[in-house]
Amino acid sequence: MKTQSLSWSLDAIVFPRFRKLSINIQVIMAITVLVVCAPFLLIVALGIKCTSSGPVIFTQTRIGKNGVYFKFYKFRSMYLKSDPKYVEPGESDRDGLCKKYRQDPRITPLGRIIRKLSIDELPQLINVIKGDMALVGPRPALPSEYNEYKNKMLDRLDVLPGITGLWQVSGRADTTFEHQIELDLNYVKQHSLWMDLKILLLTIPAVIFCRGAY
Repeated sequence: MKTQSLSWSLDAIVFPRFRKLSINIQVIMAITVLVVCAPFLLIVALGIKCTSSGPVIFTQTRIGKNGVYFKFYKFRSMYLKSDPKYVEPGESDRDGLCKKYRQDPRITPLGRIIRKLSIDELPQLINVIKGDMALVGPRPALPSEYNEYKNKMLDRLDVLPGITGLWQVSGRADTTFEHQIELDLNYVKQHSLWMDLKILLLTIPAVIFCRGAY
């Protein structure tokens, strides 16, 4: 009993310190990437503005750590409903695995490229700097997903959601939604500084080869 109690005490001391160190490192990395990539991000923003009407940044409400709602940022990759080019997709276009559309007619030509290369996710670096997200973590859930899978979602809220994670390096949209949740829960149970670094490294080939991205 004493050994088990000592183990719990060490976990209570070490884990928060590890997590704080990991988050601090990720914030520094996010700031660095944002500064280095600023000229490229400006070009992408101008491209979005010149090729379709509407804001450059798409914002959406997501659920973060401890159930806190936050504004989630992405480069806008879809036409607005007010745009003449907007076409509502049909249910036959929906992929049954991940509940997404493989050939979504709402996506702009430029949007298709930036989604394929995951460039649309880069504004989430701002979320990392603000403390809403981490570079690595579970996928930030939509309120509707939380309501549908509430029992399975609770543990995911113990850590900050991430831009990348086990789901993103394990097939992304080529996996089922239920499998995505399982991967996120596995991350919450097993994550460490080394696991975060490994996921960051695995994200590079996943992005380059566009695995599961559409």
